[in-house]
Amino acid sequence: MAQGQAEKIVEGTVDSTVRLFEGLDQFAFAVGNFRLSVLDALIFLVAATLLYIGVRIVLYVVKKLIRRSKRLDATQGLLTEKIATIIIIALAFLLGVDLLGIDLSALAVFSGAVGLAVGFGLQKTFGNLIAGLILLMDRSVKPGDVIVVGDTFGEISKIGTRAVSVITRDGKEHLIPNELLMTEPVENWSYSSRNVRVAIPVGVSYSSDMDQVEALLIEAVTSCDRVLKNPKPNIWMSEFGDNSVNFEIKAWIRDPEHGVGNVRSEILKKVWKAFKEEGIEIPFPQRDVYIKTVPDRLKSPE
Repeated sequence: MAQGQAEKIVEGTVDSTVRLFEGLDQFAFAVGNFRLSVLDALIFLVAATLLYIGVRIVLYVVKKLIRRSKRLDATQGLLTEKIATIIIIALAFLLGVDLLGIDLSALAVFSGAVGLAVGFGLQKTFGNLIAGLILLMDRSVKPGDVIVVGDTFGEISKIGTRAVSVITRDGKEHLIPNELLMTEPVENWSYSSRNVRVAIPVGVSYSSDMDQVEALLIEAVTSCDRVLKNPKPNIWMSEFGDNSVNFEIKAWIRDPEHGVGNVRSEILKKVWKAFKEEGIEIPFPQRDVYIKTVPDRLKSPE
């Protein structure tokens, strides 16, 4: 008896579910041969949600595997991630179309409008996407590089689908479109080597002992922690100026992402202290004013 009651309950539930689905399928609207019911919309929503969750899980697993791979460096891993993301999303779209039984020919009416929108509205988006993939493939720029684009100087933190993120020394994050790095001149301070040479001009009085000046400059620059010992720094006498004999300090650093101005400041402070201790004069422009005539009202009474 209990088994019969259970079968009746199951049959009743199934019948109710079937009637519910039939009722939902009756609420629909049609345009030509295209028909969309409430049931179709619910099925589409559930399938899209499941596909979205599935894509997120697959992408998470794939990215984990790529990042654990020791055969790929950071740039190759990022490129592989982006290509894998595009392939997985495309496969998910095709799978969704197949599962839902969508007839793509029904969308032929909208193909012209979609093509026009892509051609005009999404032109820059697709251009930046392709430019980002090209930048990663030819490795002209990569995360960690220090670059100069226009007035922006900083370290690349991320190469995204649309833009490259560059963090400047003052903590600002500039988003530069990928296409701009393909069409504008870019200074990459880390392309073939991370070594960067810093030039610092210094002028001294003509009465100074030039050999002593050169020795003090060498001592000041080599005592800076960030200056490399190899290549070693050099001191060049650049010119005889109007008021001073001009030298130029050439020093190499390996970490431009930590700033260049602070290295110059540290070296110049050491130079100033050494010159002051040795009595070496750093000349500066001086002007003498000669008064030819004095107005009568300013003359003192005799």
